[in-house]
Amino acid sequence: MRRAARIDSNQVEVVRVLRAAGCKVKSLAAVGDGLPDLLVGYRRRLSLLEVKDGCKVNSKQRLTDDEQKFHDEWEGYPIFIVSNPIRALIVVGVDVEVARCQM
Repeated sequence: MRRAARIDSNQVEVVRVLRAAGCKVKSLAAVGDGLPDLLVGYRRRLSLLEVKDGCKVNSKQRLTDDEQKFHDEWEGYPIFIVSNPIRALIVVGVDVEVARCQM
């Protein structure tokens, strides 16, 4: 039986900032099986984001075995690991300076 989905403490803030910048965001955390945490749509482009808590020590930010397996199986496709809202904005293609003015 699968355990309840856990999300990193900063994921709520990452989602809030992405949405404020005009992104569509769908949480995939409950799916499990190593699938990245977020599906993000921005300007007709989809991105997969794995959210890690940048405040934790490096060893706690590593991919789980399932996450690593997914990354390996999908090698060549963009899956971004982000640890803060600004990095999330950058990887999906949002102009950070414009986004700051809108928030």
